[in-house]
Amino acid sequence: MKFSFVLIVLVLLYCTDDVRARRGRARAKSKSRVQLGMPITGKYRDSDSDQYYNNNNGAKILQASHFDYEYVLGHKIAFLCVAKGKPRPEITWLKDGAEIFQHLYMHVHEWRIGEDMVKSKIEIDPATQMDAGVYECTADNMYAIDRRSFKTDFSIAFD
Repeated sequence: MKFSFVLIVLVLLYCTDDVRARRGRARAKSKSRVQLGMPITGKYRDSDSDQYYNNNNGAKILQASHFDYEYVLGHKIAFLCVAKGKPRPEITWLKDGAEIFQHLYMHVHEWRIGEDMVKSKIEIDPATQMDAGVYECTADNMYAIDRRSFKTDFSIAFD
């Protein structure tokens, strides 16, 4: 009787330690030190590589539309992107990963500001259900690429 009681206690302790150990490992796996979307920084093998990847003339987005945007069906929606770099960056617009171009209900406006800045704006009027998705503004020049994404969804206005 005494032996079986000790055996049961040991089995219970072993099982609870095993569960605690598994829980601990699971928590450790979910804590990631890598953040998605952050550039990889660090030292490079030689000064030429370091100078290329850390160039101050690289394209950089200075201003962009909000990340999450809810629009009303039938109304106008607009997205803005301002970038800087030397040489002046080119701005490309994507929707759900595919490049988008101007058409009857979507107009792309672009202004060159000085020698190193560009401002681009997309206007969709009237907005439909098909305009919901993930839009991306990409600015690039010979030194760097910078991008911002905005998620859009629609709502229905009842008058």
